This record gives sequence, structure tokens and C-alpha cells, in this order.
Amino acid sequence: MTQASALTLRPATVADAALLASMHAASWQATYHALLPAAFLEHDVAAERAAYWRARMEAPGGDRRLVLIAELDTGAAAGFVCAERQPGSPWGVLLDNLHALPAHQGIGVGKRLMRAAQDWARAQGEAQLYLYVLDGNTPAISFYERQGWTYSGSEPDRMGGIDITALRYVYRLDRM
Repeated sequence: MTQASALTLRPATVADAALLASMHAASWQATYHALLPAAFLEHDVAAERAAYWRARMEAPGGDRRLVLIAELDTGAAAGFVCAERQPGSPWGVLLDNLHALPAHQGIGVGKRLMRAAQDWARAQGEAQLYLYVLDGNTPAISFYERQGWTYSGSEPDRMGGIDITALRYVYRLDRM
């Protein structure tokens, strides 16, 4: 089994948009098979995430955003995190993406990436992070709750062409 200590975190660049998209699509395909339409996951998610990450990484406002890639000592990507300051948000910094690739789950990738996002948000002078997780994504919900995140509400959303419910979780940064 790979050790978490063999991980390094590096800032993502515009050149990493395809890698981010690939990891994002792979994560959704592994995690959301019972929550989103199979046709979306099999045929559309890769192109949709590629367009999303290309636009996101090229968009202005990179100083409000942290995107890190976790790499094994072999250089292989193991996951990524994206956090973004949301001016005017009552919830704080959005932890918009936290993905450990399925083959690397359980070795501390998610915890390392989450901790980096928390440290970055603190350095930005923020007091809280928030995230959304799909209702029914029990493993992710359990992971966040074990890390000290608390449920704070739900919102309707749309993903993969269907209506879904997104559960909002918050994390106070004064926790240590």
C-alpha cells in the first residue's frame, strides 16, 4: 500500500487543466455511478469536465483560488483540491473540489489536501470553509463528518441532466 508520506502537493497550472479534468471525471465515474445517469458518466462527463477545468484555470481571479495536485513519489497524480474565496459569501471559503483517485483512497490523500486548503483559507484571514456533497454520497459524508465538518443545510441543484440535492457542510477554522 502506498504511504501518505510519499505524497507531495504542488500548485496546479493552466497546463494541468487536462489532468484535473481527467481526475475529476474518474472520481465522478467511480463515486456517482448510483447517483447520476450512466449515460452522462460514460459519455459526457470527460468532455464536460475538460471544458470546465480549461475555463476555470484560464479564468481571471487566480489569486482567490487554490488548486493543488497531490503526487506520489513516482510522479503519478493521486488527487487534487480546489478552494476559492467567495467575496460576500456568508459561508466563507468554498472547498469546491476534493478528490482522491479511487486507487489512492485510504492513504491520507484527502486529509492532506483538505489540510492544505484549511491552511490556505486561514492565511487568507478566513474563519470558515464550506462545501457541497451530493445527497446519497455516504462515503464522502462520513469522511467529512469524521474530519469535523458539520451539516448546515441543503440546496437543490442540477448535475448530469437531473435534479439533485446538494448538502452543505461547514468547517470552522478556529478548530485545531
